[in-house]
Amino acid sequence: MQLAPRYDGRPPLRVEVQLPDPSVPLLRQRRRLADILGGLEIEQWTAPSRCSGWSVQDVVAHLVGVNRFWALSVRSARAGTPTRLLVGFDPVVTPRLMVEPMHDLASAAVLDDFVASVDDLADALDGVDDGSWSLLAEAPPGHIALRAVALHALWDGWVHERDIVLPLGLTPVEQDDEVTASLLYVAVLGPALLAAVGVARSGILAVHAEDPTVRFVVDAGETVVAREPGPADADAPRLGGPAVKLVEGLSRRIPLRHDLSADSRWLVDGLADVFDPTPA
Repeated sequence: MQLAPRYDGRPPLRVEVQLPDPSVPLLRQRRRLADILGGLEIEQWTAPSRCSGWSVQDVVAHLVGVNRFWALSVRSARAGTPTRLLVGFDPVVTPRLMVEPMHDLASAAVLDDFVASVDDLADALDGVDDGSWSLLAEAPPGHIALRAVALHALWDGWVHERDIVLPLGLTPVEQDDEVTASLLYVAVLGPALLAAVGVARSGILAVHAEDPTVRFVVDAGETVVAREPGPADADAPRLGGPAVKLVEGLSRRIPLRHDLSADSRWLVDGLADVFDPTPA
């Protein structure tokens, strides 16, 4: 499914739940992954990841390009000219085409590129303050607040870190702020991508996660909002469970366990629709 980012009119998503500076967990996660990669043996770089058909090195090569895009998106937002680069982007096909030219590189070269891309992202984010986080910047759903763009980048990198370390038998790091931010974002991402391509649906989903404890509501409509729960949400359909498993399930890495009705399942199936390789 090709993306159809929404650049004009109402933003496709908004995160109203208050979080600290998202660049802190984002850059921490990227630098931690760089440290992990620096300790891998050559054969571990060629080992399969959780991403179908991709080795560890392929995932890292993908993240090099992703980091560069985020750095460009941030700088363009801060300059007042947010990019519009993702029209027609296919989240199944395009990343594979981007990684192909890097297949023959040595793992050390890919690691160097990754570290350089993290440094570039850190430089782009340097000096972003409370007033800047509301600037519009580009992400797959379209133009959204820079704060939400940072959450998208964190979620994506957090999941890909696990795509690498889990098949290698390494223990993944699960820091509460990274898990919380990733869950907040991925819960609104699926419905927001559908809204951006013109799927006109509305609904409410209460998310009750544990370890860490996270409570919020996904309020889906023309703009999909992650907000604090209120008394009116007491009877809303509920998605509950361990926070890490919810992130993994919503990200389509493991089966998502829930008892949602058929009428509410679309709220958690958005990424399955987006990543369906079958042409519409």
